[in-house]
Amino acid sequence: MRVISGDARGRPLKAVPGQSTRPTTDKVKEALFSMIGPYFGGERVLDLFAGTGGLGIEALSRGAGEAVFIDAHPRSIEVVRANLAATRLADKARVYRNDAKKAIRLLEQKGEAAFDLIFLDPPYAQKDCDALLLELLERGLAAPDAVAVIEHETGFDYGDRIGPFERRRHAQYGETAISIYRQEVTE
Repeated sequence: MRVISGDARGRPLKAVPGQSTRPTTDKVKEALFSMIGPYFGGERVLDLFAGTGGLGIEALSRGAGEAVFIDAHPRSIEVVRANLAATRLADKARVYRNDAKKAIRLLEQKGEAAFDLIFLDPPYAQKDCDALLLELLERGLAAPDAVAVIEHETGFDYGDRIGPFERRRHAQYGETAISIYRQEVTE
């Protein structure tokens, strides 16, 4: 695993030891960022199931302004911090160890500004990204034109709409599927 493009291009990323995480492969990451970027201009990023931090780090490397990384597992948090240090992007990031649902409430309580880009890449057995995305919206943590990227197994489908979020792209790579949603702004 490595950073594909941007300021930290080519820097290797550590993996979380054991089988508890499933890092996004470089091939999938490259395809994903060609669909949503490829580069950014200061956006705020939430990497809700951070794992290694690879998705949020890639966004920072490509010009996102800041990122918040959340994961419930202590080893993942250690790896995210190590990867942020190795890519010299730690000054643009905050890392929290917490369950996703609790983290969303905590971010609201802290008065966190809305996120422009939201990565939801939970373990494949967890199939509640739609509810989590709607909770982020309800708590004011999704920007009006936010893009949400849900990584899930190919045999599962979140549908064409999640509340005001419309699916713009869907792609499959073996066992991995990517669904990209954008919040429709109504005026």
